[in-house]
Amino acid sequence: MLSTSMLGWGGPWGATYDDGHAYVLDVRSGATLLSIPFGHSVDALAMVLGEFREISAHIANLRPEVTHVTSGAVAAKSTEDQIAVTGLLESGAVAAMHFRGGTSRATGFHREINGTRGDLVVKADHDLWWMGRLRLYGARGDDGGSVELPVPARYQRSLTHWTERAVEPAHNVAHEYALLREQITGSLAPGEDGFPDFRHAVRRHRMLEQIREAARTGRRTTLAPWGP
Repeated sequence: MLSTSMLGWGGPWGATYDDGHAYVLDVRSGATLLSIPFGHSVDALAMVLGEFREISAHIANLRPEVTHVTSGAVAAKSTEDQIAVTGLLESGAVAAMHFRGGTSRATGFHREINGTRGDLVVKADHDLWWMGRLRLYGARGDDGGSVELPVPARYQRSLTHWTERAVEPAHNVAHEYALLREQITGSLAPGEDGFPDFRHAVRRHRMLEQIREAARTGRRTTLAPWGP
C-alpha cells in the first residue's frame, strides 16, 4: 500500500442547528466532530490498514456562531467544524483525512486506498457513513476505471434477509449484533477480531486526545504505542 485518503462531513456541526442537536454546539459536551464522525472514521481506517505512527493536525472552529433552522436564533458554537490530519501509518503509507462540519452538495463520504497493484474506493451518500449503505469500487493493472465490487456473501453474517434493507441504519446495527453473538458463542472465524470493547474505545479516545494536542501545538507528533 502506498497511501490512503478520506473525505467526510458531519451534519450537526454546520452553519445551522436544531433543538435536537443544540448540545453538540458546546465542546464541553464531548459530542464533537472529532469524537463522533472523525473518531468513527479514523477507527475504521486503523482497523483495516493499521494505526497511525505519526501525525500532523489542524483543528478549527470557523463558524463560532450558528443559526437555528426555524427560529433564526443565533447561538455560539465552541466545537470544531474543520479537522485535517496527515501522517504516516505503521506500514509507512501516507494517510490524509479531512472532515468538515455540515453537509455536502457533492460527496457525503469518500475513501481511497492506493497500492502498487490497484486502487480501492469506498463511497457513501450519508455523511454519517456507518448509518447507511457503503459502496466499494476497485481497479487494478491496466483497468481504465474502477467498477463496483459486490460484497462477498461471507460478510452478510447469515443476515441475508436484511439484504434488501442495506440502505437503512438498522442494517449495520444488525451486523454488529451478529458479530457480538459470534464472539459470545465462540464461533468467530479463525484470525477474526471480535467486537470492539470498552478498552478499545479508551485507547481510541487517547489517540483523539493526541490529535487535538498536535493541532494545539502545531507540532508533528509521534503517537503513543497501540497497547493495552
